[in-house]
Amino acid sequence: MTITAARMAAVDRNAAALDVSTKQLMESSGNALARAVRDVAAQGDEVAVVAGRGNNGGDAFVAARFLAGDYDVSVSLLGRPETITTDIASENWEALQSAEITTERVLDSKALDIGNPDVVLDGVLGTGVTGAPREPERSAIVAMNDADATVISVDVPSGMDADTGEVADIAVEADHVVTFHDLKPGLEGHEDVTVADIGIPEAAETFVGPGDLLSLERDPQAHKGDFGRVMVIGGGPYTGAPALTAQAALRAGADLAYVACPEPIADEVQGYAEDLIVEPYVGTRLQPEHVDSLLDAAADRDVVVIGPGLGGADDTRRAVREFLEHYEGRAVVDADALQVVPDVETDAELVCTPHQGELAKMGGPRSDDWEERATLVSEFAADLDATLLVKGAYDVVSDGDATRVNRTGNPGMTVGGTGDVLAGITAALFSTQPAVQAASVAAYANGTAGDVVVDEQGYGLLASDLLGEIPTALWGERDV
Repeated sequence: MTITAARMAAVDRNAAALDVSTKQLMESSGNALARAVRDVAAQGDEVAVVAGRGNNGGDAFVAARFLAGDYDVSVSLLGRPETITTDIASENWEALQSAEITTERVLDSKALDIGNPDVVLDGVLGTGVTGAPREPERSAIVAMNDADATVISVDVPSGMDADTGEVADIAVEADHVVTFHDLKPGLEGHEDVTVADIGIPEAAETFVGPGDLLSLERDPQAHKGDFGRVMVIGGGPYTGAPALTAQAALRAGADLAYVACPEPIADEVQGYAEDLIVEPYVGTRLQPEHVDSLLDAAADRDVVVIGPGLGGADDTRRAVREFLEHYEGRAVVDADALQVVPDVETDAELVCTPHQGELAKMGGPRSDDWEERATLVSEFAADLDATLLVKGAYDVVSDGDATRVNRTGNPGMTVGGTGDVLAGITAALFSTQPAVQAASVAAYANGTAGDVVVDEQGYGLLASDLLGEIPTALWGERDV
């Protein structure tokens, strides 16, 4: 198994939310690095620590503290201490000063002199850094490569892309790499790698948490349309469901939300919000003769949600089947449309959002134990070749490979319409995120919004109450 840099950042943040602090993890990382140095160094050997200003450098500071006393340790910081980027790394730099361990600040690329050490510990650039190294980091990499010493890198060799293994300009030629928690994809094939268990609980990967929201950062130079055009195909017997879904998509960051619905209810759907773009079709419900025009419209949209408020008429289900058979984009399938999925052959990428009863009607498993359900849902998702978001007290998300579980939400959310809101959030996120990530974050945000409403007013919430809380659930305070 491997873990990407972005996913590792999310897991770190999730661990902190589970009360496993960054300080604890940094202590464990530094201890693992120190053990690796002890494996190759003799008592009294010179150990040169070259550190950057991020948490990679912080790990190296901790290692230096563990090694001091048994080895001749010196630490070179590339930059000014006041520009160290995290509080915890800064604290560990200060700990070196208090312990009177030899340190120097390197403010000029020509000023670094690591001497003739026996071991070099490379803590310059971490997994989140890509592209060609700048100065003084580049000169530090050259110096480490020129040293007649055993070089140990922290997490990944500085200058190497952790996800691809590519080197844009120059990278540390490490003799050994100590990477944390799990192997980084770019290290596959590297000859000498230790994967160190630093105490991140399995729950930080299994349960969706605040770290997963890191993927929602936006480019300040973004333009209209960059964050999704969502099309909701719904309504007929019901009018509120497609309106809730489309409004939720907008609240979750989609740039535009379209509702394709029967002409007789178009004005009613439009009346829910002036922000919706309503595209009516002739008739009182979705039928096969509408499919061609809907496919044409969907071609210009990023994600289609099909199902909210459609009803279960036989000709409506035939229309859903025909649409999915010919659609090749991304689709969120909800409500009565779900029953079509097991029997349809489609090139579309599907996220299906059933509750337990709807999953059973699809031929899926039932279990009251969330761990057993997670395993069974994963197997069923693999059979369907789709991503499933199975709603419950513990939501389970799986594509048959990756499986995530969400624990936000409360019993007040059994009210009708909360699933329509979830479908809209999922669609908005699916415009820019991979399927499992989109569904996982959507479940987390939907449940968080429900928790806020119940905390403020108690039970008796309406699905529409969730809409105003969605932005805060996604982009509100993330510090843990």
